[in-house]
Amino acid sequence: MATNNTAKNQLSQRKNNAPSNNGGGTNANTIQAYLKKMGPEFERALPKHMDADRLGRIALTTIRQNPKLLEASIPSLMGAVMQAAQLGLEPGLMGHCYLVPFYNGKMKETDVQFIIGYKGMIDLARRSGHIESIYAHAVYENDEFEYELGLHPKLVHKPAFENRGDMAFVYAVAHFKDGGYQFEVFSKNDIDLVKQRSKAGSNGPWKTDYEEMAKKTVIRRIFKYLPISVEIQNHAAQDETVRKDITEEAHSIHNEDYIQVDATEPDEEAPEQQSNDQNDNQANDNQANEDLQKEAERLFDES
Repeated sequence: MATNNTAKNQLSQRKNNAPSNNGGGTNANTIQAYLKKMGPEFERALPKHMDADRLGRIALTTIRQNPKLLEASIPSLMGAVMQAAQLGLEPGLMGHCYLVPFYNGKMKETDVQFIIGYKGMIDLARRSGHIESIYAHAVYENDEFEYELGLHPKLVHKPAFENRGDMAFVYAVAHFKDGGYQFEVFSKNDIDLVKQRSKAGSNGPWKTDYEEMAKKTVIRRIFKYLPISVEIQNHAAQDETVRKDITEEAHSIHNEDYIQVDATEPDEEAPEQQSNDQNDNQANDNQANEDLQKEAERLFDES
């Protein structure tokens, strides 16, 4: 039987030799078939309260909403969904986590970055069992806001009822079951500095859900002060990472030669030509992806 490294090399070779569909990406039906076949593996990774069929449906909806994800490497895409499964987070509009496409200049392919959202960070923190409540709020120019550090920390926020102005601060507060608490405050400038350092700074959730990402940023900052396990800390460390396939360890996107990919619709073609291309591409994809699937299943069996 082949070793893991051999199987991975074979999977990579088959992926590189797979027929191209002229920039159109992988057919959504092919991805749906992958998600279905990977269902048992997702099921084993998921917490007991979550369902693999539901995760697959939500992931497919998320992928269909961003055409650039259809152009992504299948192993990387499945790896990102596996990360969501292992952390027990649902990708998409709920804000638990996001799947963001990036062009990998080194590998000459589009990979998928896994980003934990604001609600996902809160969910991870609450799993420790030691946190009474944890939340974050944005402060706007016309709100009444005051905070102090030192021997007697203090934080007061009274939101304006209307005409709140532009965002000025974001803060996070965690109350512990033993009576303690921790808070952190970021200015709008602090948030923008973090955004600029992110490879997804002008794409994905930073573009569509700025306030949620700002809240997530300050929640993540107080993680190091929270009474949480090493396992949960490791889960949080998977934020903004990429997997080459479902068996690879997640690694930071900041260490790779990546280019941001805008989530734009593909160019429209004449209906007859588009239909012919789709039929030809689907036939090619079916054979290529069937071979890829066999290799992926071998990786699962040997990992």
